[in-house]
Amino acid sequence: MAEPTEFLPLSPAVFHILLAVADRERHGYAIIKEIDRRTSGAVVPSTGTLYAAIKRLLNDDVIERAESRDPELDDERRRYYRLTALGKQVLNAETERLAVLVGMARDKQLSPGCTGGGRGGTR
Repeated sequence: MAEPTEFLPLSPAVFHILLAVADRERHGYAIIKEIDRRTSGAVVPSTGTLYAAIKRLLNDDVIERAESRDPELDDERRRYYRLTALGKQVLNAETERLAVLVGMARDKQLSPGCTGGGRGGTR
């Protein structure tokens, strides 16, 4: 089995895709809409980007297809995706990696609200 850190760093698109399926199963269009909603439109992957990433993530066992859904509740042609155990580890590892980077920037007083040097701080 692959180590979660072998997948790092994640591209922004892949990170957002994994976040979109972290809390529940979603189909492709729902993934795009969730990313759009969560980022207030700042990140909206194209369908080509989304499905190329999904294909890689499926091949790497980071996500998996969810079992068939109740056709009365949704369109049976849609494919739903969810994180695998490895996918959860990858997402956690990337989140930790990013938190460390943000901590380094804060130590240099580079984030808004910090006093001292940096663009976001006051002097």
